[in-house]
Amino acid sequence: MRTKRLLASVVGTVAITAVTTTVAACGSSGPSQPPNTITVSDSQCGGTWHVSGPGWHTFQISNQGVNGAEIDLIDPSTGAIYSEIENTGPGTVTPMSLDLGSGKYAFLCQFNDSSPQAGPTVTVAGSVKGTPAIAPITYNDLYPVAKKYQADLEAGIKVLASETDTLQTAVKSGNLTAAKKDWLTAHLQYESLGDAYGAFGDFDTEINGRADNLGVTSAQWTGFYRLEYGLWHGQSATELTGVANTLDHDVHGLLAWWPSQQITLSDLGRRAHEQIENALEFLLSGHDDYGSGTTLASTVASIQASETLLNLLKPLLAPRYAGLPQVYTDLGTLQSLLEKEHLPSGWWVPVSALSTPTREQIDAACDQALQDLAPVASLTEPRNTANAF
Repeated sequence: MRTKRLLASVVGTVAITAVTTTVAACGSSGPSQPPNTITVSDSQCGGTWHVSGPGWHTFQISNQGVNGAEIDLIDPSTGAIYSEIENTGPGTVTPMSLDLGSGKYAFLCQFNDSSPQAGPTVTVAGSVKGTPAIAPITYNDLYPVAKKYQADLEAGIKVLASETDTLQTAVKSGNLTAAKKDWLTAHLQYESLGDAYGAFGDFDTEINGRADNLGVTSAQWTGFYRLEYGLWHGQSATELTGVANTLDHDVHGLLAWWPSQQITLSDLGRRAHEQIENALEFLLSGHDDYGSGTTLASTVASIQASETLLNLLKPLLAPRYAGLPQVYTDLGTLQSLLEKEHLPSGWWVPVSALSTPTREQIDAACDQALQDLAPVASLTEPRNTANAF
């Protein structure tokens, strides 16, 4: 069990806390409780509690319920969130630390499969500033974002289908030089759609699956990487026509399937981060290079996929995350470093051919982008605040 990064960290006031409060929860039993214990259960949220005044406080959140729960410390007048702990297990005690300013506070408990319930309001006197609260993003806020995102992806898949048609034709005609260029065009289009972490379900395995579990000689291995392997390892047009046909068929299958899908709202912010995380693990490592040496180009496409989501979420994120401009700066820095490795021929320097300083610089830029992207998923998690007060 782990605590989630404090929401307050995203406004830059408690950055140290944001790093140090991701800790494992301790088991708790018996009547003895540590100081500042806040007891939550299926029937209560916080009980009676108080603090001596403004300043740094650590609450020990003791889950005495029979289910896991998310616990938020909120401003009860607005529902804005000062701090949160995600997925506390039954019988555990988890710390929550923050700088309390003057104002009103209440705990909000969301147990599994139940409506949120708020505890009593506690007033901290004075006029001292502390950790600011951040307004929650609701399901209603995210519905139009998801609708626009789905429409944008459908348009992108249509472009992809046209490109795999062209690729298929080049392979069938035996023009493998043209097929290599058409492969890169279509593959980068696919990567720009944000396929990481199951966005397209089983279609992702069929269209962009790796050979890790099957091996490069398996007849079950299909998709872009299978075709890349064949094109750059001397396989003939006769050998690759079936591969190209299958790829094109699967892309058209994705196009027919996609309009009926519903996007999970909590995935919107998470995928902006995971797209870059996926690039760091599989592209910048060179893992996904099956001969073309274009994983740096795929990383640029992954940046585009992340920015597509960030742009859609920007109206919601901008008033809540002061670090959002830095995220765009980080992604721009990473992209600039990558594009230096784009060759005049149109191809790219393979990761394996990068100098050690260049590779370290790219990896560091990616790490920084991931660090600054991390709060986006927490901020854009949709919250059910109905019937809490």
